Formats: sequence, C-alpha cells, structure tokens
Amino acid sequence: MADHPAITRLREMFGDLELAVSQFRGQFTVCLPQPRMHDVMRFLRDDPACKFEQVTDLTCVDYLHFRGARDRFGITYLLLSLAHNHRLIVKVMVNDPDPAVATVTDLWSGAEWLEREVFDMFGVKFIGHPDLRRILCDSSVITENPLRKDYPLRGKRERDSFEVVTPEST
Repeated sequence: MADHPAITRLREMFGDLELAVSQFRGQFTVCLPQPRMHDVMRFLRDDPACKFEQVTDLTCVDYLHFRGARDRFGITYLLLSLAHNHRLIVKVMVNDPDPAVATVTDLWSGAEWLEREVFDMFGVKFIGHPDLRRILCDSSVITENPLRKDYPLRGKRERDSFEVVTPEST
C-alpha cells in the first residue's frame, strides 16, 4: 500500500504516535489518538506539504454492538487540500460515559455547525467550541440523542408532544 503524502509527513513529525492507517479504493483514513488530535490537525492544516485548508465534512459513527469494536464513537473528519488536490479522512475515537474531543473550530471555522450537529445527534461534546448548543432537536422535548444506537426506533415522546391539527382547527 503506497502512503498518502500527508501520512508520510505525519510519520516524520509525529513518529511517537501510533497511527492506524487504512486505505479503501484510493481513500486514506488515519485514526489519531484523542489526546494529540488537535496538535496533529493543526499540523495537517499548517504544514506546506499537507495544507488541508478545509473540513468538507465532520460526522460521527456509533459503534455500539459493532462486532470487534473497542470504542463507542468514531468522530470522522474529511479534510481537503485545494493546493495539493488531496483528501484525507481523519478519525478519532471517544467513549462513554462522557464522550468529548477538542474542537477544531479554531483551525477551520466551517466546523462550527458540523460539530454542533454531532453534539445534538450523538451527544459528543467538543471542548472549546464557541457556541455548543443543540440546533436540530428541541431540547425541551428531546433530551436524548436520536442518532445513538441505543435510541429507540419509535422515538421517545417527540411524537406525543405536538398539537393535533384537524380540518376544523385550521
């Protein structure tokens, strides 16, 4: 497997880190240890050989009941370097009871709403986020996190809290 240029640079600069690298159909994924994630992300943005100017997406995967999974949540960042025409998937694993990871909004301002969405849907906190609050779910009605695998398929209370609209009431 040929290495991605950014992964080669990561190994040069962060040789002490245990990087889990995988490749599927030409797309490279690197799994970073949570404590050093922010330093590595800053390097990926600032290093001239990497120069990842954008976070094109940021999402989360709940690995509850996933065969062989050792961690509960995988925060996934899709980075884009326009200068080098490179893409890289970066993954950071977090666990219950209080899943949290450092924010990258100070590195890429476009991550602000994406982190809020992950917070709202999965309950993962982003430490240092400038405005971490729910944006999709009304917290007075839905206090849980709907995209967690332990959330019931039929929902909890949200369907019972809306006023019934009939032809006569309109």
